[in-house]
Amino acid sequence: MPYNDEQMATDSVQEIKDKLSIMDVVGAQVKLKRAGKSLQGLCPFHKEKTPSFHVNPDRGSYHCFGCGEGGDIFTFTEKIEGLDFKGALKLLAERAGVTLVYSQPDKNHDKRDRLYAAMSDAEQFFVHGLGEDTPAYAYAQSRGLTKETIEGFSLGFAPDEWRALLDHLSAKGYTVQELLEAGLIKEADGKPGTYYDRFRGRLMFPIKDGAGRTVAFTGRTLPTSAKVGEQEPAKYLNSPETELFKKSAVLFGMHKAKDAIRTRGFVILMEGQMDVLHAHQAGFTNTVALSGTALGDAHIALMKRYAENLMLSLDADKAGLAASAKSAEMAIRMGMRVKAVRMPLGKDPADVISEDPKRFAKMVTDASSAIEFFLAILGAGESSPHRLVLAVEKTVLPLVAAIGSPLEREHFIRKVAERLETVPEAVREAVGRIKSNTPTFPSPQAGNVSIPAERQSQRESLELLLRAVPISYPNTPFAKHVESEYSRIVVPPASQIHDVPERTVIEVGVTFGEDPGIDAADDLIRRFEKLVLNETYQAVLSRLRSAQATGDDEAAREAESTCATLAKQIASLSY
Repeated sequence: MPYNDEQMATDSVQEIKDKLSIMDVVGAQVKLKRAGKSLQGLCPFHKEKTPSFHVNPDRGSYHCFGCGEGGDIFTFTEKIEGLDFKGALKLLAERAGVTLVYSQPDKNHDKRDRLYAAMSDAEQFFVHGLGEDTPAYAYAQSRGLTKETIEGFSLGFAPDEWRALLDHLSAKGYTVQELLEAGLIKEADGKPGTYYDRFRGRLMFPIKDGAGRTVAFTGRTLPTSAKVGEQEPAKYLNSPETELFKKSAVLFGMHKAKDAIRTRGFVILMEGQMDVLHAHQAGFTNTVALSGTALGDAHIALMKRYAENLMLSLDADKAGLAASAKSAEMAIRMGMRVKAVRMPLGKDPADVISEDPKRFAKMVTDASSAIEFFLAILGAGESSPHRLVLAVEKTVLPLVAAIGSPLEREHFIRKVAERLETVPEAVREAVGRIKSNTPTFPSPQAGNVSIPAERQSQRESLELLLRAVPISYPNTPFAKHVESEYSRIVVPPASQIHDVPERTVIEVGVTFGEDPGIDAADDLIRRFEKLVLNETYQAVLSRLRSAQATGDDEAAREAESTCATLAKQIASLSY
């Protein structure tokens, strides 16, 4: 696409391209194999069995001969992450370590730029208001949140004043209309021209898009928020829909969770922000939340960009179970494989995780398919065989009907028949009466394994997972294989190989489950080795450029030869 934004210095775009090759960006999402001068793989934008997706390293471009998609690293990132160009630019700049430079940083910003800037400044205002000596900070800690989590998710505090944020942002040059359109202020009922802050006296949770840009907020009241004689305020208050924020297309925590989702191959869906904060704090970083809205097609499509497997971990009350059933049916219809975590009655994920993270890890490991989950729940709650049949027909059979694969659907028809002590033919007939209308959706990108990129480097995140395997699976062929491969790649001191945080040990158990096969971690090992080689390649490339600049021909030839060898090794790990 053309990069004609007057504010963007073209040097920034070119610098990113210089530091990130098309193979770096596309290869993290698609398994590529050498095919002559180009690389090929299964297209991430449409479903196919024969590779028609080609990457040209020399031109820095990709093209799919099946669906016609094509472009460079920016258009690929826009498409795969669901971002606009500036979002993709921000994401790639952070990955490349490039500081974006705008030729006119304070003038002529378009409308969306101004709204993004207003949301960012509002976030900073709230963050600065959450001092460690404030009641809001004490409340966050009382809920079990650590300082690292509070800061990592940019929690803040909206002061209990009518115009604190409005006055602050007005002083920065934002207009009332801009703040209205950003959803940060409201007009007083019956008082045209009188405006006040939407969020007051609340612990603030920023909601961010895939590029990490703040697009909305959720505010949680504090235990002392209600004044004497006043009506109790709503516990949670969300931003309204705006040009930046569409509730049906944003999931809380996705900007932090997406890389872990790719790595582990599944996403855990919870109900609220506190659930996600506790999950990430305990190491379950592939977790996102709905944030007070019902699951929709756009949410599912967003999750499916990163993995085909969905694990529901919603509250165990009646409303939570109903939401789980509806969510499961929608996700199955859209081609996801769905499991559900059986939560203790009266407790949400935040409660369980804060009490015992290992218990929650065991619950995730023991999660069953959504169909088996509801068969078990309904079977335990219905003593009457007749009422059980009606409940299964209402809740479970729509899930079976939603399955696209005939073989898989037949498998669950027999499961239901066994539970109801009837013949499969009766269940099959009942399923056949359910209107399917199953839509066709593009498949997620090939290769769900990617690299976590939060705070730690990509290499460090994978390295910790691999080093934790011998602790989680002591004296097993799987652990010995991983330990041998890890030592081959980095040759670490023996004293360091088992030095990992406890939360990472829990993560490993969630990632690989019980009794993994010897090759269960081979994809992670391959990607880790590729990262190590890439780091070496970049260091040698830097030496090459330095030698060329100083005219040291001998050093340049040696570095060039080493780069060529490393490039071949890296390419061999791409398929």
